Amino acid sequence: MQALRKCAVCATRPAGGPLQNRTDILLLRTNMAALRRGAACLSFLRSSASVLVNKRKPTVQRLGRWTDVVCTSIASLSVGSGLCAVPFTQHVDNLSHDCLIKRAASLVTDSASTYLSQTTLALIDALTDYATAVHTLIAIQRRYLASLGKLTPAEENSIWQVIIGQRTDVSDRLEECKRFESTWTNALNLCEMAAEAAYTSGADQASITVKTHIQLAQTQVSEVQKISKEAEKKLAEAKVEEIQRMAEYTGSREEHELHEAYLRED
Repeated sequence: MQALRKCAVCATRPAGGPLQNRTDILLLRTNMAALRRGAACLSFLRSSASVLVNKRKPTVQRLGRWTDVVCTSIASLSVGSGLCAVPFTQHVDNLSHDCLIKRAASLVTDSASTYLSQTTLALIDALTDYATAVHTLIAIQRRYLASLGKLTPAEENSIWQVIIGQRTDVSDRLEECKRFESTWTNALNLCEMAAEAAYTSGADQASITVKTHIQLAQTQVSEVQKISKEAEKKLAEAKVEEIQRMAEYTGSREEHELHEAYLRED
């Protein structure tokens, strides 16, 4: 009877209408199978009842009770078949607090690693530009020292304007390096705190990953810092050379002027 009700529900669908989903198909197949089994059992009961009635009348009452039991079993079978056709819904278990904390710690490490990557790139670019500006200043100063005594006052003034402008650019680049280095240091501290939080919460892989990023960033910045330090060292050497050359040039010039003065007196 349950199967008949389900088929009645299926019959309410518009004629020729398509099945909506896989559940409808499974339900239709199960109900049809239940109907076929029920029809076969009823046919068997009718044939058995007719034989028993013809042989012995007293057995009719017992047959009626036996028929009721069999029909009840058939109805139960139909109901069970109908239930089997209904798909089970997968329920997502509620996540525990520990699991949620691990996920949050992983998100923190990802964000901290991104912050560190951006600040590392900015610091590397700033240090590279600073080193380039320093080498440019060294080259200009050496060209000026090589041309001492060969320039007109106007040319010498023009070169000095270029040197002063380049020194200003070097100073600005150095300030930019200090600013980005401060930000980069904060990013390192943040990543270290995120790694510690991830390790404490049980997100070991996230902690290992962010520590790897820290080591990589420190290595990259250290290599570029060596280049900038080397440029600063060459700039200091060029400054000493400039002082010596200027002193020599001034001394030779004063000596030349003094010699000319003696010649005029004579």
